[in-house]
Amino acid sequence: MYLTEQGSVDHFHPKNMRPDLAYEWSNYRLASGRVNTAKGSQADILDPFTLDDDWFYLDLPSCMLKPNPALEKALRSRINNTINGLKLNHDDYYAQERCNILIEYATGEISLNFLVRRYPFLAKEVTRQGLDQATLRTLFRV
Repeated sequence: MYLTEQGSVDHFHPKNMRPDLAYEWSNYRLASGRVNTAKGSQADILDPFTLDDDWFYLDLPSCMLKPNPALEKALRSRINNTINGLKLNHDDYYAQERCNILIEYATGEISLNFLVRRYPFLAKEVTRQGLDQATLRTLFRV
């Protein structure tokens, strides 16, 4: 089961704050409609083009995004602002979808290669946390 959601073009720097960038290609980001709506005119969201691989961690079995606790406090705060500002953990939509995908991996319905291609963050977390399919089945009780 995969939720289908249309992508939309987002002005990373909001047009009302940076009208000079309204028609600059470098200011466009592809985002899901839900993320784009949640972002609105917020200016304190981290730019996805500048993220490091180890800034966001996946808490299991909750499937909630968390900042890496090893990062400096100011950066963790910015990561939390991004998670909260984009509502990435506020409702079950994204967290449940992350769990559903990992359950399908745990039960063998999808492969690690599929995760790498379609959900690279989840694949990275499975690898980083050393989670095999059996461990995930136990975590998710499937």
